[in-house]
Amino acid sequence: MDHRTIIASLTPEQRDRLTEKSDRAGLAHLVAHWGLIVLLGGLIALRVPFWWLLLLPHGILIVFLFTLLHEAVHLTPFRTPWINNAVARISGFLLFLPSDWFRYFHFAHHRYTQDPDNDPELSSPKPDTLWQYIRHVSGLPVWWGAISGLFINAADRNRAAYLPPKGYPKVRREARVMIVLYAAMACLSIYFQSTVLVWVWLLPALIGEPFLRLYLLAEHGRCAFVANMLENTRTTRTTWLVRKLAWNMPYHAEHHSYPGVPFHRLPEFHAIIESHLKEVENGYVRFNRKYIEGLN
Repeated sequence: MDHRTIIASLTPEQRDRLTEKSDRAGLAHLVAHWGLIVLLGGLIALRVPFWWLLLLPHGILIVFLFTLLHEAVHLTPFRTPWINNAVARISGFLLFLPSDWFRYFHFAHHRYTQDPDNDPELSSPKPDTLWQYIRHVSGLPVWWGAISGLFINAADRNRAAYLPPKGYPKVRREARVMIVLYAAMACLSIYFQSTVLVWVWLLPALIGEPFLRLYLLAEHGRCAFVANMLENTRTTRTTWLVRKLAWNMPYHAEHHSYPGVPFHRLPEFHAIIESHLKEVENGYVRFNRKYIEGLN
């Protein structure tokens, strides 16, 4: 059985319930995630005792805004469209990932998941050696790719297959606006001789990035190059805390099988298709340990 067969077997009532969006559920989760970022960032800025111990958890909260960006480009976390778009733009800004560009990139990934010729995520091969794994998990190539990609988009030089010509002006404009805002923030920091943005944003994000890389590698790493979403995508069993941090995206095969299901309905959909999943792992530590054992 593949994911299409399962979706086709759902009753209209199940479909309506599974795809029901909710501002209430989305905003409650958003307040918790953004609230913790503001709280920890404020404590770091105030240099409370042992403030430096907060850098890592603060950074993890920031980089896992990627899972919110990912959800918001699908327009599923909230019922109200403009909230989805606003949240996507803010989250993308903090991660140097323009939301309009990412929507094109990510939808191509969904359309061609694990297709070596068309999935844009496979343009950067998964690590095969220990050195490649260390480099990948460091997150440094990702930051370089995000920043260089921003300037490529701003220069209107992105002609990737996943980006349609009608999207060129929108992607170019978005990148240019972001660069201007970053430049303005840098100038203000220099003018006021302030390093607060370094301590509450840039440095925490850098040291938190490896945790996002370890998490994301499990989504499709070592999965089959086939069209069936139950085989080419992995669901990872994990703790309540990680599921909340990642907006339930550890239910990743479920998300790929039925992208219209919002984050708060994914556990329910998981219960429906769990017995049909082909790639399931018990935790991210276990997955990465196995991945390292299989390196050349």
